[in-house]
Parts: sequence; structure tokens; C-alpha cells
Amino acid sequence: MSSPPPIPISSQQSSHNHKSSITIPIPSFRPILTRLSGLSRHALSNSRPWTELIDRTALSRPGSFSEAASRVRKNVAYFRVNYLIVLAVVLAYSLISHPFSLLTLVTLSGAWIFLYVLRPSDQPLVIFGRTFSDTQALFGLGLATLFAILVTSVLSLILTAVMVGVMIVCAHGAFRDPEDLFLDDQQPLASGFTSIFGGGDPAFGSASASVMSRV
Repeated sequence: MSSPPPIPISSQQSSHNHKSSITIPIPSFRPILTRLSGLSRHALSNSRPWTELIDRTALSRPGSFSEAASRVRKNVAYFRVNYLIVLAVVLAYSLISHPFSLLTLVTLSGAWIFLYVLRPSDQPLVIFGRTFSDTQALFGLGLATLFAILVTSVLSLILTAVMVGVMIVCAHGAFRDPEDLFLDDQQPLASGFTSIFGGGDPAFGSASASVMSRV
């Protein structure tokens, strides 16, 4: 007696489960974190001694507005990394003091990064079995961001923190006499930040090209 023929098993369920998930290219995110970490270490290594920044003997009142502006220019060129750290601390303190705004900002940033920036352009966004195009994903993220800005105070909080940080930097730069400082020919930090978006890393380059192709 011959054995019964094998019963074909449909793969619709597994296919449905596959379509219900959101595939996010986590490995491509690691090189970006590595480059950001390396840039942060490089920037911190270029910071000036904090004893120079808070040297009370070097504080003096500027004689005129033009002198104050000149001091700010020189001090920003010399203490640029320290000033960026001050701005970051002020911004972090403002966000930590408002947990709901911090949670909103983290959620929005994560949504943009994982659902749009790091998602390959040839891979559709599938949520709960429904496929969304790039235009629909961009429109949905834009609406969510606009709603968060209008309903919460995250934008005003960030702007206020940045303004307070800039005021602190300008006040210190105006009263800090830069005569004892020696400027050198360091590479501007802007080139370091732009190098993240430009180059060397194929994974990061492909992610950047993918984002630009959708705009």
C-alpha cells in the first residue's frame, strides 16, 4: 500500500507574519554611532583647559561695543569646543527638567531615524500588514512632528535653551580678555561634523543617499 501524498503546507501565514513586521537596518546604524563616538572624542580632545575658561583674573569690562564684539570673536575661536559643551549642558538640563518634552523629542527622533532615514528606499514600510509609500511615511512623520510642536512645548523649550546658552557664551566672551590666549591653526569643527554626512563610510553614505533621493 503506497503512502499518501504529502500535503502541501501553505506559506501564507509565514508570509503574512513577515509582512506584518518592520525590518530596520540596525547594522547600518552601528557605523554611524562609531563615527559619532569618534568625532565626540576628537572634539573633546581639542577642548581648552577649563581653568583658562573660568580664570577670574582674566575677566575685565570691555571698553566699547566693538571691543566686546572682538573679544567674543576671539574667545569663540579659542574656546569653541568648551562653548559647545556649555550649550549642550544647558540644552540637556532644560530637557531633563521637562521629562515629557524629552520623551517627545526622543520618540520623534527615533521615528524619523528608524522609519525613514535608515530604511532603504527599495524596502517598503509595512506596519500591521499595511504598506506605506515613502510619501505617506514622510507625510505621516511630518504631521506627527507638527502635532508634537503645536501640542507640546518642545520647540519653545529648545529655542529658549539655545538662546540662554548663546547669552552665556556671549557674556563670557565679552568679559574674558583674550590677550593671554594663543590661537593656533586648528581644523574647524564644522569640517568634522560635515565629514559624518560625507564620507568614507559606505553604510552611512548609502543611508544619506537614500534620504536625499526621497526628498
